[in-house]
Amino acid sequence: MATDNRTIGQLDQLVLSLPSEQQARFQRIFQVVTSTGALRAPAPMRPWLRDQFGSLEAVESQKIVRVINRVTLEDALFNPLRSQRPLQTGDGTNLEALAQPTPDDQLEAPLEHTPEDVFGRVKGAYSISASNVAKIDGFSGLIIFDHHSPLQFTREMVSDYFRVGEEWARKAHAQDPSGVYYFFVWNCLWPAGASQVHGHAQTMLARQRHYGKVEHLRISAQRYREATQADYFDDLYQAHADLGLGFDARGVRTLAYLTPTKEKEVLILADSFSEAMVGAIYGALACFRDRLGVVSFNLALYQKPIGPVAEDWSGFPALGRIVDRGDLNNRTSDIGGMELYAASVVASDPFFVAEKLRSCIIT
Repeated sequence: MATDNRTIGQLDQLVLSLPSEQQARFQRIFQVVTSTGALRAPAPMRPWLRDQFGSLEAVESQKIVRVINRVTLEDALFNPLRSQRPLQTGDGTNLEALAQPTPDDQLEAPLEHTPEDVFGRVKGAYSISASNVAKIDGFSGLIIFDHHSPLQFTREMVSDYFRVGEEWARKAHAQDPSGVYYFFVWNCLWPAGASQVHGHAQTMLARQRHYGKVEHLRISAQRYREATQADYFDDLYQAHADLGLGFDARGVRTLAYLTPTKEKEVLILADSFSEAMVGAIYGALACFRDRLGVVSFNLALYQKPIGPVAEDWSGFPALGRIVDRGDLNNRTSDIGGMELYAASVVASDPFFVAEKLRSCIIT
């Protein structure tokens, strides 16, 4: 289903227009709460408001759409007007300059300037592993890209980064069989938390239990199955697809998430990690870069443990999460107290994101 001219502001009515079975499925997972934010602007301020936001009426009466995931308790407040608010910016970042190595780039010559893990390195066609100097966990590595600019990626390169990460995890697991919870994350440029411009991803292998947010999702999905006798991830995807926010390409399901961590969050689900899933992740990343103007992002990969564990992971998919982290030149962080302690505040429209993703991934 195409999203046509649908917007997040219409979500409550769109849900009510669904057939009863689809509506019930949506409401098993999501709760939609709408409110109106009203204000009265002083006369001297009104010309600026019209120039900045297009009309005075748009500011004086704002529809806020809050979406609550009943299963995971993720919570997002949507107001597209926030995308037009004024932000302080820096002096400007030249993206072409980012493609050129600098003298202080320690990742440009990883064999000389980065340590290796106790089991050595993993070398791919477009990347190489290193041991993280300031470790996140006992096994904490880097996948260092051959290209300096993290935005100069192709499908083959992205596939290579994942392959090197998987081999790193296998070697780390062989070194310590109790390490079974593999986690891959790519923080692209400084708004996303990267300490180096040079393209790189990070790999971790946890012991005892998976990292908290992954484990929370596993437990939430398990409780949903026990309560409804339905698979959470199947219902999550279908609830999005019913509204035109999700689609299936070659057995990999992609959706523009209704309770995103931050702007434009995309979820990509498959029964297991495969080249088809790599293709969908690459398609989403290329869409972010080429169609949506995203230059900084976080990408995380959730997977089942790579060794035996006591807890139940049945039905848990390979899950990719990608989120936009904003303009390189903004001095205002996209993460504030609301995101840290309450709920996500989101300016982007999932219906717009879904339409762009569909054109990039379905060919």
